[in-house]
Amino acid sequence: MGLHLITADTAPAVSGPAAAQEPAPRHRVAAVPVDALLDADSPRIDGQNSDRVRMLAALTSPLPPILVHRATMRVIDGMHRLKAARLRGDATIDAHFFEGGRTEAFTLAVRLNTTHGLPLSPADRTAAAQRILHARPHWSNRRIAATAGLAAGTVASIRRRSGEQNAQLNTRVGRDGRTRPLQATEGRLRASQVIAANPAASLREIAQQAGIATATAKDVRDRIRQGQDPLLPKRPAPGASSPAGPGTLPQPDSPPRPATRASAAAIGLLLPNVGKDPSLRTEAGRMLLQMLNVHSIGDEAKWLRLARSVPGHRADLLAQAARRCADHWLRLANELETRRT
Repeated sequence: MGLHLITADTAPAVSGPAAAQEPAPRHRVAAVPVDALLDADSPRIDGQNSDRVRMLAALTSPLPPILVHRATMRVIDGMHRLKAARLRGDATIDAHFFEGGRTEAFTLAVRLNTTHGLPLSPADRTAAAQRILHARPHWSNRRIAATAGLAAGTVASIRRRSGEQNAQLNTRVGRDGRTRPLQATEGRLRASQVIAANPAASLREIAQQAGIATATAKDVRDRIRQGQDPLLPKRPAPGASSPAGPGTLPQPDSPPRPATRASAAAIGLLLPNVGKDPSLRTEAGRMLLQMLNVHSIGDEAKWLRLARSVPGHRADLLAQAARRCADHWLRLANELETRRT
């Protein structure tokens, strides 16, 4: 789920799966005394950017309302705007209020700062993920990754390094708020990795290396051969409302996806055969397949090496360029999914 800065006229209530993560700010705007507000528990390690504060202070148009945690009167989102108001001597500032706990307030602050305004640095995102993981170890890697603007594999690495692999946690809570067993998921993922490394492996070998039953290994292998995800498909919660229903918040970081999503292992096995399809032997088809092959990063270790090879003074620029490329790929994926028959 993604949340954008909400104005008084565009703050619908949240329902369905979107409500399972963090409550939305109330839509009513209030003029709050500047002196009554506490500085944010900010995910920014280096604090606010003074140049941005001065730029905002110089604007003649009204600034969008900030977001405040009602229980503590601490700013959740909008510290640059609050400092700009202080700089120009404003007595009050427009604000929305958020009802919830401190951890939920921090999580919401991270999410908002990854979707608009001055981008969080990679170090900011990593530190935020570490903090959320410590407070909510039962959250899935994908849920934390979506909040912090990271890849799920990065969160998995942070989890391993931080020692938050609590043996008592046999389940994880996903982005939709549903609880799923952890062991079965990890076993199926390990099986898909075994198959990707050795497609000719027997079911007994796959089951033994992945630590799962032979029947499960067969199901994983069959699903991969059919181009499906090795994980079992998600079932909608009974009575769940449509994500596009009235009063539902837009979800820019959760684009429409097919019911089953092929894993990296499945794609690695199937993509070479797709190139043999005569219907794709067009200029556009060949270009798309070539781009997919060129831009395929592969396993976590490979992209981690790429990230670590970038000098610090170029990291922000290249991160923004990578996100721009990711946006274009997501748009392409959305367009392709709408054309499925």
